[in-house]
Amino acid sequence: MILEVAILDVKPNQTEEFEAAFKEAQTIIMSMKGYQSHQLQRCLENSNRYILLVNWEKLEDHTIGFRGSEQYQQWRSLLHHFYDPFPTVEHFTLVTQGQV
Repeated sequence: MILEVAILDVKPNQTEEFEAAFKEAQTIIMSMKGYQSHQLQRCLENSNRYILLVNWEKLEDHTIGFRGSEQYQQWRSLLHHFYDPFPTVEHFTLVTQGQV
């Protein structure tokens, strides 16, 4: 499993519109091959900052499958105009985990 991590800085005074657009856009990503789950979380210290965590089966499901798809163009038109600066996206693989 691969974890995609994106820090999303939304333009001031556009967070409500962004969250509404994301609710629509999440159905796109959820329909993609290799998608497993996602979370969108809002920062407590900076209310314009979000973190998007998406679990994919493999890296190529995101980088080639999703980003190369027609659905990505729809995702892009719904969300990308909210960001300033454009998000940094990185991918991680599990090393260890704990649980209580």
